[in-house]
Amino acid sequence: MYDLIIIGGGPAGLTAGIYAVRFGINTLVLERSEISGQIALADVVENYPGFPAISGLELMEKYRFHAQEAGVKTQITEVLSIRDEGEKKVISTDNGDLESKAVIIATGANPKHLNIPGEKEFLSKGVSYCATCDGPFFRNKTVIVAGGGNTAINDAILLSKIARKVYLIHRRDRLRAAKILQDRAFAIPNIEFIFNASILEILGSSGRIRRVEKVIYKDLKNEEQHELATDGVFIYVGIRPNTEIIDVEKNKEGFIKTDNFLETSKKGIYAAGDCRDTPIWQLVAAVRDGALAATTASLYIESLKKEVR
Repeated sequence: MYDLIIIGGGPAGLTAGIYAVRFGINTLVLERSEISGQIALADVVENYPGFPAISGLELMEKYRFHAQEAGVKTQITEVLSIRDEGEKKVISTDNGDLESKAVIIATGANPKHLNIPGEKEFLSKGVSYCATCDGPFFRNKTVIVAGGGNTAINDAILLSKIARKVYLIHRRDRLRAAKILQDRAFAIPNIEFIFNASILEILGSSGRIRRVEKVIYKDLKNEEQHELATDGVFIYVGIRPNTEIIDVEKNKEGFIKTDNFLETSKKGIYAAGDCRDTPIWQLVAAVRDGALAATTASLYIESLKKEVR
């Protein structure tokens, strides 16, 4: 019986682990791979305090080293489900069942992909899913935003302040974003909207330095294909949270709902980072969540010990 099991070894999970062991809690972090966290895929991170520029993989390795030095125990395993049995939580894995008094879900989320040629090949070479993270690399350049929801429009507005030209390509004849965001975007002169269109392929240079150079998109009304030069493609067709393993209250997209102290609808089960219903998917927010979830979980575990006494 562990005091606390943390599911997910990304920034939120490892931060929770570091805080938990400092509280003297018997803690285990479960992760399905050696290097985890979406941040590990980033070529360069420039908006994390203390590191003006660092690769995502290097930053993730620093998290892991810090956790190991702090005494955080980790285990590589696939979590299949979590069962709430009151003061005991049962975590089923591909290596058998584990038990704990409290659980922190820090399983993150993954951006949905267009699944087109070139998207995977040019990831971090011009293809991005986060303007806040990668927008500054495209100063005075041309970029394409794919999508029509709130996140797509918000980031198109952000990119319009950095890039020389922003094309927004959307499959439908109208945007899905809130009207106030639409009005704001339509009023920006360097944003051009291409409706009823779908990106078919992302193309670029090959060799030692690979960079996006253009896309091929299709006009869905007449089926004609067009070529559009660009330096980058920002894709916003949705985010999929990794929350299937737990039965707690979630929003319609599957993100876990929490209170202000990150407790879910079930006592002793907490959520931290991108898997929870949050207004911002950023590294600093995940780290903050991990610290708060561990602090709250430690108070809950201590209350159980007092009841036993």
